[in-house]
Amino acid sequence: MAAPGVSAASVAGAGALSSGIAAGRAAAAAAPLALRIVAECPVSKARACELTLPHCAVSTPVFMPVGTQGTLKGITSSQLEALGCQICLGNTYHLGMRPGPELIKKANGLHGFMDWKRNLLTDSGGFQMVSLVELSEVTEEGVRFRSPYDGKEILLTPEESIGIQNSLGSDIMMQLDDVVSSTVTGPRVEEAMHRSIRWLDRCIKANGNPDRQNLFAIIQGGLDPELRKTCLEEMTKRAVPGFAIGGLSGGEEKEHFWKMVTLSTDHLPREKPRYLMGVGYATDLVVCVALGCDMFDCVFPTRTARFGSALVPWGSLQLKHKQFAKDFQPIDSDCECATCRRYSRAFLHALFKSDTAAMHHITVHNIAYQMSLMRLVRQSIVEQSFPAFVRRFMERMYSSQEKYPSWAVEALASVGITLE
Repeated sequence: MAAPGVSAASVAGAGALSSGIAAGRAAAAAAPLALRIVAECPVSKARACELTLPHCAVSTPVFMPVGTQGTLKGITSSQLEALGCQICLGNTYHLGMRPGPELIKKANGLHGFMDWKRNLLTDSGGFQMVSLVELSEVTEEGVRFRSPYDGKEILLTPEESIGIQNSLGSDIMMQLDDVVSSTVTGPRVEEAMHRSIRWLDRCIKANGNPDRQNLFAIIQGGLDPELRKTCLEEMTKRAVPGFAIGGLSGGEEKEHFWKMVTLSTDHLPREKPRYLMGVGYATDLVVCVALGCDMFDCVFPTRTARFGSALVPWGSLQLKHKQFAKDFQPIDSDCECATCRRYSRAFLHALFKSDTAAMHHITVHNIAYQMSLMRLVRQSIVEQSFPAFVRRFMERMYSSQEKYPSWAVEALASVGITLE
């Protein structure tokens, strides 16, 4: 029987399924990726790994800053490299629209275009089904968008998405998946999950550079455990180099969010990297490392910097507020970034009134904070002290146990970390 909402003619059948699995195994055999597990927490599911990719090795757990159009807003590639970033993101949909894959290919790919010598991960364009939902329509063929730039209609198919990503030359490519908001329920979630499996097979076949570019599958299924399990069972039959947990961090309740994360890591292969998409808040990162995730991305650190919000181990500082007008401390006296070494809170507060350079300085700090946090997380796993690190992190972030988010307490307890 065809999947819900799909005619029998649109499904290639068992022969195509076997072909997709075989193609996945062949691609994985040639994949330029290796994962070495360096250490595992004896209590939780946290682990520290070394992920070998074409441009450099990546130490995990890792946070990946997002450069939507080939650049992180407010920071240069050289500054990002100096902060210790080993991998960052580009957006296939936006880069495919402007400046276009043909131009980027002439610049020796996105690495050459943005002068970035380390690793790149490109998303597939699937997320724009949610973020640009008013401008898109999904069919079995692909996603039909109306360009937000000039109003032209564009069809993004799995083959087109992979073709663009091949031109960009990213180290990790994401499959095109059928994305629905995490708050959606009902038949549309099941339809999207089944379609994402079929589109994965099309993406595997379309990859022209399996010896240079790693294609990750994206687990879908919304907040339905049975749909997630079905997707996990099917996608893990395809021997792709890595897996992402998708369809979360879209406004759902945190108690549902963490349960879908831990369900997913329970069923993903131990020897493959696990990428939790769209997660960037400090508490979320620490908790989801405990739940077994290796890789994370989010626009949050750079976006919040543009509003004057500086990330610190006890939360954030809203530097546009007048309380910082005469505060001559650095953002964080323990931070070694260029912003904290050179500028005071008072200076940044004053600069915000007259110069966009303030956004740049806070962006540098926020990325430094994320990089430092993940280094400390990794170090604690290697030193076999991760549960103690989590307790110290929570104490400093929330000051008292009464303020701990109940979902985080419950999630950590589920993997053996108590916060008493």
